[in-house]
Amino acid sequence: MHRWLVLLPVLCVAVGFADTYPRQPGVDALHYTFRLTLSDTTNEIEGEATIDVRFTQDQVNELVLDLTSVTADGKGMTVTEASVPYKHANNRLHLTVNPASHAGERRQLTMRYHGIPGGGLRIIANKYKERVFFSENWPNNARQWLPMIDHPYDKATSEFIVTAPIQYQVIANGLLVEQIDLGDGRRLTHWKQSIPIASWLNAIGVAQFAVHYAEPVKESIPLQTWVYHQDEAIGPAWFEPTAREALEFFSEYIGPYSYEKLANVEAAGINGGTEHASSIFYGETRILQRPGTELIAHEIAHQWFGNAVTEKDWDDVWLSEGFATYFTLLFTEHSQGRDAFVSGLQRSRQQIYELEQAHPEYTVLNKNLDDMKRVTNGIVYQKGAWSLHMLRKMMGDDKFRAGIREYYQRYHNGNASTDDFQRVMEEVSGVRLDWFFAQWLGRPGVPVLEGTWSYDSGVHKVRIALDQTQSGAAYRLPLELGIGDKIESFELGLKKQVFEFSSEREPSAVVLDPGTWALLRLQKLEKVVAN
Repeated sequence: MHRWLVLLPVLCVAVGFADTYPRQPGVDALHYTFRLTLSDTTNEIEGEATIDVRFTQDQVNELVLDLTSVTADGKGMTVTEASVPYKHANNRLHLTVNPASHAGERRQLTMRYHGIPGGGLRIIANKYKERVFFSENWPNNARQWLPMIDHPYDKATSEFIVTAPIQYQVIANGLLVEQIDLGDGRRLTHWKQSIPIASWLNAIGVAQFAVHYAEPVKESIPLQTWVYHQDEAIGPAWFEPTAREALEFFSEYIGPYSYEKLANVEAAGINGGTEHASSIFYGETRILQRPGTELIAHEIAHQWFGNAVTEKDWDDVWLSEGFATYFTLLFTEHSQGRDAFVSGLQRSRQQIYELEQAHPEYTVLNKNLDDMKRVTNGIVYQKGAWSLHMLRKMMGDDKFRAGIREYYQRYHNGNASTDDFQRVMEEVSGVRLDWFFAQWLGRPGVPVLEGTWSYDSGVHKVRIALDQTQSGAAYRLPLELGIGDKIESFELGLKKQVFEFSSEREPSAVVLDPGTWALLRLQKLEKVVAN
């Protein structure tokens, strides 16, 4: 039989944090058009940007975009012309709105600029010593080369119109509109992204690529592989089987894929992968020569979480990284089975232990983030993923999946907060979850347990005594206990507790959390002789 404890109230931590980026009330960026000229004779780029903006309030008289100013090393952007009076200083481009806005009004503003990017767009040699151009805007480096609202709270559609030497191929977000050879040794390539995305998800890659166009996934999602021409023979076989299976799995589990294509792109200058919408970049040194299933699945999972559903605020970045980490594990469970899934969970749990020993103050939620160099850490990834895993156990597989699908549908191609996610999961489960979110996302550390078990043959009971030895208040822990071949469920809520379970005979073993569902550190669980 199950033994459930009547719990004392749990002290919940209010989440209400926000990063310090200066929002602009009354301004909604709808679309960016970036016209860029790249050259082999200089690292300076020439740009023209047009922003289509809707004003949601009356009397807005200024639009401010992020654009890095020229620094002492000569890198940065210089604005030479704009369609309205402007001031560019301290990495902010102030554009005059004159006459002042009316609510609901749309306007287009255009600016021309040039400069050598100090970041955001890398102009380097790849592993084959060939010149390449690759963007990496994460998390707030779009401003290094693109004038825009460089924060995820204001998503917009976009297009890139890139003029480059004719030997290069250009990949970017969305659908290819046109390629035109200009007859002067240059080619114009035009890509258009018709689904709104956050600033960091805009991307271009320019290199001597070999491109493979695979059969569409689910009959409608174009699947492409872009690798350096030297890797043409091995690129498609490395990327496409996992990409196809991951697209199918996530589409079925979560909801429809949002974008016009999925291109997997070999890139220079980055480590791991970067989940640009519809055009994922993978670091050239991490791919092709070793298995890439988890990396590919992680970046494709981001197309749903981080890309289609984007955090409103950098304090909630776990809605990208924790989700992508857990859905990579779910893909492992789907494609390789339960044992591989559990192995991944155990590795993740060990990483959490090590990270929390090194940084005992880290929580899943950032708190009024003001330093973008600290936007993510391993706790955001791994403990964020484990929080979803424990939530799945509490809700049950069916309700958890229903909640995920409802969350995705409700905030599809928009923005969401942790509070929004909590609200959806409460609606679907019918259970208050404020204690759960405060405990696992807002509190540092993990529960640390030690205990004993004994068997009383006189009453045919297994008795287990557990102590929570971590500092601070007790955690509320729904747990399972393996008694021989039987599983018992119970809930721990005090620093010291004793539980009893019926057993006709003395079990050969008693195992806490046999199914790998609990994030805790078990110091010991020893057998003792019953009194």
